[in-house]
Amino acid sequence: MATSAAPAAVDALLAILRAARALAEVRVIDGPPGVNFTELDRIYVGFAPGAEQSVDITQDFASAGARTRDEDAAIACYAETRRGDDDMQLRRTRVFELLAVVEDALRGTDAAPEAPTLNGTVLWSGLTAGSLVQEQGSDGALAGLSFTVAYRARI
Repeated sequence: MATSAAPAAVDALLAILRAARALAEVRVIDGPPGVNFTELDRIYVGFAPGAEQSVDITQDFASAGARTRDEDAAIACYAETRRGDDDMQLRRTRVFELLAVVEDALRGTDAAPEAPTLNGTVLWSGLTAGSLVQEQGSDGALAGLSFTVAYRARI
């Protein structure tokens, strides 16, 4: 028996985002950045700048008898976009477009009915929080959006 749904949930979230056609030109990264990627649009799963945890997990017994537990968790994620120009409005708009694609990818559709359950690894999931960061630097405008994908699982 698994002690947590987190490993399978993170793997499923990565698979869902990598399969999303609207993210074909976006690099979807597992965990924190290891190198300086050249892609201008990126989504990190299991990482957000300043986040203390990749996944924050709480569990409690689901009922008397201690046979199953409910797990609530929040997966830290981060979307970032840059182009080398100084147009902050375009960067801000683009990073929220990326978030919209993530949200759409987590909704159940005829083509992906198991998306809200992270392909059957959890009972439900969805976006629950976000925080926008904007920077102007020598490399131009950057917009980053830390967001959380929360889920509930029965283990």
